[in-house]
Amino acid sequence: MILILLGPPGAGKGTQAKLLKQRFHILHVSTGDILRAAVADGTPLGQKADEYLQKGELVPDTIMVEIVAEELAKPKYRNGFILDGFPRTITQAVALEKILERMNLKIDAVLNFEADEAELIRRLSCRRMCRNCHSIFSLDLDDVKDPAICPRCGGELYQREDDKEETVRNRLRVYNTSTAPLKEFYAQRGLLTTVNGVGEIQGIFETITSRLGKRDEDG
Repeated sequence: MILILLGPPGAGKGTQAKLLKQRFHILHVSTGDILRAAVADGTPLGQKADEYLQKGELVPDTIMVEIVAEELAKPKYRNGFILDGFPRTITQAVALEKILERMNLKIDAVLNFEADEAELIRRLSCRRMCRNCHSIFSLDLDDVKDPAICPRCGGELYQREDDKEETVRNRLRVYNTSTAPLKEFYAQRGLLTTVNGVGEIQGIFETITSRLGKRDEDG
């Protein structure tokens, strides 16, 4: 199964991706994680990407397409995967179709997560990242006893620049301009399923799996 997750920052894509990965035994490809790892390692690509991430802007299509094509070419993805954070533009979506065509693969469904802006800002403002293991936590959802200490490795927790309110608002504006048109792109292909990203995590997950099961039956 190949799934694409769409939705603004903070809509719950990452949380549901973890559950979908376990349910369907497929890999989760988070371009955000790939980029942050490159930034932390100080690679040339990471340095270029960081210039855009710090301003809450999208990384250029040319860089993202190259990263994703290289990653998906690995044999471990042949049995399926979840793409989270890509595509973010129509150009990237068209490029992805070409990448998958060369691999003789196709998209099974595109899940579009929606949530109101106030909730998105609240969620992102509560996110913290570990400087040591790069894990991401929510202060209001995860078991974080000390907001400055990583519960996983004991490293320092900090708030990323792109999770601060002013940057978040800019990220949402960028999303609505560049990424929201993807909903129509995938709706025209009969692949889009819209999900309410606000609610109890397990309930949202059960709604998703039910809809995916119905798509299999219809297909």
